[in-house]
Amino acid sequence: MTQSSVTESSSLNGLSKFFLYSKKLLAGLAAIIQGFYLVFRHRLYKDPNNPCNTRYVQHFCRELCKVFNLEIQVHGVIPREPALWVSNHVSWLDIAVLGSSARVFFLAKAEIEKWPLFGKLAKGGGTLFIKRGSGDSIKIKEQITTFLKRDIPVLFFPEATTSDGSKIKKIYGRILGAAIDANRPVQICLICYVNQEGELDTVAPFIGDISFADHVKNVLEMPKVMVHLMALPAIAVEGHDVESLTEAVHTQMIAGLAQLQQKALKKLPESLHDS
Repeated sequence: MTQSSVTESSSLNGLSKFFLYSKKLLAGLAAIIQGFYLVFRHRLYKDPNNPCNTRYVQHFCRELCKVFNLEIQVHGVIPREPALWVSNHVSWLDIAVLGSSARVFFLAKAEIEKWPLFGKLAKGGGTLFIKRGSGDSIKIKEQITTFLKRDIPVLFFPEATTSDGSKIKKIYGRILGAAIDANRPVQICLICYVNQEGELDTVAPFIGDISFADHVKNVLEMPKVMVHLMALPAIAVEGHDVESLTEAVHTQMIAGLAQLQQKALKKLPESLHDS
């Protein structure tokens, strides 16, 4: 092959990627516009945490999963009983993935509220925002307790930060106290991103120094990713204090993620081989 042929082929590949990226970007913008339409058409902003609104959140999340080329496979059944939900945290994509299968509202870090478009849309869709380390978690816990007593399901990420998805990091359990105060169970749902080679995907995790804009670009360019979800049996809070409940949740999340990886992966991560 001549140098000119190589250059021409490279240019065509680059052009093809550009058109694919542009197509997905437009689809993403269309999904966001539809999300705003749902918020204003059904006036979700007037009562953003009405449990009936979760069906609109679920529809929007399913559309986002299509845009980002995510195919969801659920292992078992995703329950619908009122509970405080927790999940491992890999990426901002987790919200679209979990929201597509579970009818819940989300607890997110305060910075997300300031994100262009997504922040306003998340707020209109009932997302609660928390400033880590500011004392805001006490107010949030009290608010979640009130929601749980009204059978409004809330999901938060107790690891407080994202990971590569290979293992569970340290979890922070103060907000789990809301489940104890409301006498509602804790529902664990685990998530695993798998690439086309059957290994943990390395594009989906939002880790390292990459900017949000660059990560969105990478996600829009990535091939299809299979996302595996699995809910564990709910943990009853009777007899627990925050410390013991945190330990129980952490232990079950570790065991559950290992079980999910056994089901989902052709090649297990080294951390699981060593455990």
